[in-house]
Amino acid sequence: MKVRRFRDRREAGRLLAEKLAAYANRPDVIVLALPRGGVPVAYEVARALGTPLDVFLVRKLGLPGHEEFAMGAVASGGVRVLNDDVVRTLQIPNSMIDAVVRRELEELARRARLYRGDRPPPDVRNRTVILVDDGLATGATMQAAIQALRQLQPARIVVAVPTASPETCEELGKEVDEIVCAITPDPFYAVGLWYSDFSQTSDEEVGDLLSSSANVPVATHSG
Repeated sequence: MKVRRFRDRREAGRLLAEKLAAYANRPDVIVLALPRGGVPVAYEVARALGTPLDVFLVRKLGLPGHEEFAMGAVASGGVRVLNDDVVRTLQIPNSMIDAVVRRELEELARRARLYRGDRPPPDVRNRTVILVDDGLATGATMQAAIQALRQLQPARIVVAVPTASPETCEELGKEVDEIVCAITPDPFYAVGLWYSDFSQTSDEEVGDLLSSSANVPVATHSG
């Protein structure tokens, strides 16, 4: 069966929202986007469901000299997750880990100021969190986000993406309460292939979408 591509991230978000209709107008639900590409998708999801929108910032902790190799992650709220196996096997000294963590936390703080301004990070404790990105290839960033988010004690974690490889969708599904992957093409190749327009989302667009969603009334209307 031929899989139709999404026109852009906004359309993908509207279609994804249809599959999340069970979460509409529930005061315990919050939508958190992984910037930057996840924000336009999550904006449409939050708008359709009548839920608040915010960003969940995650930075992988790359091994110095081999940055693409993750030894852990830091996330919104000062959460730090380390891959103990990697740290132990490679005998990475604490001083090196601390230096990388410090650098990535500074970048997180910079982005948080850029995207959120003076607004504090959302309190997710005992809430249902829908984590949204524009797609999953390896799922490494989402995996880091899930681990970090779990430390903030939400009641339930739902991962929702417009497109993912079948394997990644299945694997990540074991880590969360629910996973919604709108399309899982096989062969998958890359996230960008399933969008007609996959141009980069700018910091400015992220800020604009978060600001305008803050002015939308949430979970008060019936529908």
